[in-house]
Amino acid sequence: MHVVTSWTWLDVALCVVQLPVAVACGYLLSLTLLSYRPSPPRALVEPKQTFDIIIPAHNEELGIARTVANLSAVDYPVDRRRIIVVADNCSDATAQKAREAGAFVLERQDTEKRGKGYALAHAFAFSQQDGFAGAVVVVDADTVVSPNLLRAFAERIEAPEVEGRKSPAGHAHAMQAHYGVMNPTASWRTRLMTIALGMFHKVRSQGRETLGVSCGLRGNGMCFTHHALAQVPHDAFSVVEDLEYGIRLAQHGFRVHYVWEAEVLGEMVSGEKQSRSQRQRWEGGRAQMRKLHGWPLLREGLRKKDGTLLDLAMDVLVPPLSQLVLAAVGCAVLAGAVAGVSGEPVPWALGVAGFSVASLGAYVLRGWWVSGVGLRGLLDLAWAPVYVVWKVWLMLRGPGAEKRGEWVRTTREGEHR
Repeated sequence: MHVVTSWTWLDVALCVVQLPVAVACGYLLSLTLLSYRPSPPRALVEPKQTFDIIIPAHNEELGIARTVANLSAVDYPVDRRRIIVVADNCSDATAQKAREAGAFVLERQDTEKRGKGYALAHAFAFSQQDGFAGAVVVVDADTVVSPNLLRAFAERIEAPEVEGRKSPAGHAHAMQAHYGVMNPTASWRTRLMTIALGMFHKVRSQGRETLGVSCGLRGNGMCFTHHALAQVPHDAFSVVEDLEYGIRLAQHGFRVHYVWEAEVLGEMVSGEKQSRSQRQRWEGGRAQMRKLHGWPLLREGLRKKDGTLLDLAMDVLVPPLSQLVLAAVGCAVLAGAVAGVSGEPVPWALGVAGFSVASLGAYVLRGWWVSGVGLRGLLDLAWAPVYVVWKVWLMLRGPGAEKRGEWVRTTREGEHR
């Protein structure tokens, strides 16, 4: 008769402990394997869609003219697009510089309702009431865009099917262009950020697009039709208003389509101080959404048997990569230590730990590959342990007052400090 030893039970127990980490790593691995480039939609000879390009801006007088000039040069009929700058609670010459560059300017002063979410809600309401456009595009004030941005959005809005799959109302009503880095070679930090956004913005988005679920919103390079805004008003005002609004869209039946062939490039800071403030806002905001929406989304997705909601739940619940790497490596070390101390094999625990570490390795390498930073970027991954420790320190330190979603402007590269 076979006797189940205590070490067999310990092996099983170690596997159970590792299960949440393995599920998260398996989710990232599945998206990595599905992250091939999809076929583009049919090209439009003469697009009919009209757009309001909205730039939420807070004290951006130094760079707003460049952004307006870049958007003015996109490959799209001039009479079917308009650039709107929302000068929100500005104390500088942002409005004046934007007008001089050729933008239509909305000036907004509200000491209570401050932040990007309120600026967007104000601009969306104006666009819907004004009647010029049928869709809005959101571009940050420190951004350059690819010339095909509006055409790529129009192709998905006007197509009855998007890559062979019907969207909730027949056309695409919510879209996200690829969001990349304008200055990847500024420092090792920006190269690592380029790889990180390659993982988060491209690998995950392409994998989710292949699955036919929502690719998620990134805050920059977003597009919504007035139909979607009428059905789901934009009342998201947290520091991660994009994530918040993307969840609400999915709950109302709208998935976010990934517009992989068009891109917006944002400037990333290379200094530790500015990068620290930026990361604290992002990570703090996502942690807040994880607490508020993670498990409720999972329950709702299971109840409705809705793959989009289940995927959004996984996207929210999966912790930041730095934490996941520490957890996976910690599990592997624990399993190895138990095997070494006891002299008894724990093959299942070691196998689960190996799967988690290998999955993360494949995910990171795929992110490096699609980032385009080349061999130098691969060498910069040697800094990854330092980066992981730095991010964990930020997590332990906790978010500051900016978690409320108010404007916290990051100093741009090249500005006087």
